[in-house]
Amino acid sequence: MNWDDQAACQSVDPELFFPAGQDTPSQDGVNAAVRVCRGCPVRLQCLEFALETRLEYGVWGGLTEQERRSLRRSRQRKARRMTSASVA
Repeated sequence: MNWDDQAACQSVDPELFFPAGQDTPSQDGVNAAVRVCRGCPVRLQCLEFALETRLEYGVWGGLTEQERRSLRRSRQRKARRMTSASVA
């Protein structure tokens, strides 16, 4: 069984996770998607999948595109600091 077989979003319209307004995602749509993710038993696996595969669009693992980019940058900075500390 794959992690996505257990996802809370399996019974929800996939378009919910790709909310779009005029030019930017609708905040109501984002909030609705995040609420589904909040109670999902595989939220962390979904988030890691989105980060590892660099998914650019939609809500994955309860995070928006911008939130995932920020988390990715934060992890990269931390990895660089750890590498620098081990070299020193």
